[in-house]
Amino acid sequence: MLESLGDVLRDNAAKRPHDTATVHAGRRITFGQHFQRSQQLASALYRAGLRRQDRVAILSRNSARYLEVYGAAELAGYVVATLNFRLAPGEIAYIAVDCAPSVLFFEAEYGEVIDTLRGSLPSVRQYVAIGGSAPWATEFEAFVAAGSSEGAPVRAAMDDVMHLIYTSGTTGRPKGVMRTHRAEMRIAEFMTTEVGVLHEDVVQIMMPLYHVGARWLQLGTHLRGARIVLHREVEPLELLQTMELERVSVVHMAPTIIQRLLDHPRLDEFDLSSLRTVYYSAAPMPLPLLRRGIEKLGGVFLQLYGMTEGFGTTLHKGQHRTEGPPEEVRRLSSVGQAPIGVGLRIMSDDGVEQPAGVPGEIELNTDSRMAGYWNNSIATASALLDGWYKTGDVGYVDPQGFLYLVDRKKDMIISGGENIYCREVEEAIAAHESVAEVAVIGTPDPEWGESVRAIVVVREGAQASEAQIIEHCRTRIASYKKPRSVVFIAELPRLTTGKVNKVVLREQYGAARASPGDAGRH
Repeated sequence: MLESLGDVLRDNAAKRPHDTATVHAGRRITFGQHFQRSQQLASALYRAGLRRQDRVAILSRNSARYLEVYGAAELAGYVVATLNFRLAPGEIAYIAVDCAPSVLFFEAEYGEVIDTLRGSLPSVRQYVAIGGSAPWATEFEAFVAAGSSEGAPVRAAMDDVMHLIYTSGTTGRPKGVMRTHRAEMRIAEFMTTEVGVLHEDVVQIMMPLYHVGARWLQLGTHLRGARIVLHREVEPLELLQTMELERVSVVHMAPTIIQRLLDHPRLDEFDLSSLRTVYYSAAPMPLPLLRRGIEKLGGVFLQLYGMTEGFGTTLHKGQHRTEGPPEEVRRLSSVGQAPIGVGLRIMSDDGVEQPAGVPGEIELNTDSRMAGYWNNSIATASALLDGWYKTGDVGYVDPQGFLYLVDRKKDMIISGGENIYCREVEEAIAAHESVAEVAVIGTPDPEWGESVRAIVVVREGAQASEAQIIEHCRTRIASYKKPRSVVFIAELPRLTTGKVNKVVLREQYGAARASPGDAGRH
């Protein structure tokens, strides 16, 4: 019987110690080496004072070291809180304070940011620098060397929390999603049954390991004892070269990355015949792009719908049909069906399950779901009810159980695979001295899926330009969240309740381009 995710590391080290587990930056790391490094790091953390279910945080791009931090927690029961390197310093500080880590690992690239935050992080007893050094931090290799190859004298358990992965809520405030070893093991199994990862596969991961998409695929790959090719960042030419060189068979990409690869001028130079599955998630795939991909690469595309809080549905490769009966072709615009073991229902606001074809809030019941939100019992109680997770997404199912997304109840924009919440952007813009009112909507974007548009009412007698509003946001929120366009109007439309009527705003200003003269100085 499995005790924890750590058993996967132990099993691989025992059965295939010399097989390659990870390829990264030209290095090949075996399952035996990964296990030993994770053991020693787990011991070093224990000797630094950590105990089971104590937190560590990590701010880093993808690397083998990142997987070793995960591995130490898988073995010894520490909780890994991931920090999104794309966030602004203030946003990183909020999460780091909330999760209260005892040890903070950071890549040297972010040393200056961490240095400025140290005074506001009272829980951190030790800083560990990856790939560099700082006078106030321990270098990663020196930290690992302080541990024993025998590992820590504690072991993780299946119901221990493995991750705190932060996601923004409807108010824009980050929430720490608590994911247990049991839930992550179930997700790893879904990666083998739904994505179809096999022992013989070579799996390419370039999405960031602070997100569940990359982490879940990594777990499923190593559950199968298969090989990962890990990229530090997304560079299309490097991805294509690696696909050919390593004979990659499974890859996970956001739709915006797929578009960048399909648009690459050298695409036809590479032998991609080893590719059998291109798994996409994080955002719906625009149908023209999906059709282009199928035409170019064949029937390799597979879509997963889910969220940090749990797994949802799959649109399998054989269900990506561009020709045939209309009802089958139409399913290209769905996010698939719930597999066995995942409950799916559509609920009205008054708690009545909706029949096929009628929209409502999507609710999921799965043993892959989160345990709750860290330090946020109110949000947990609101999201979890009698085993069902209320996703905040609006959709409907057809008679065969295919799920179609209609809207996002949480007012979320998905741009380039990243979730952006309107309320958070609105709060940042509202802090500008010239802004009286603001509402934010998403608009179609051919590259990113959606982009952020701000609808602004300027204070009487004040002035503001599009460039000023966008620049103002740079200091308050992550760059990818800032608006790409700003429309100035005299008054926001409102419902009878006094709330801003975003339906009207989307109708008037939701096109890919704003009307001439909408953006400018007022």
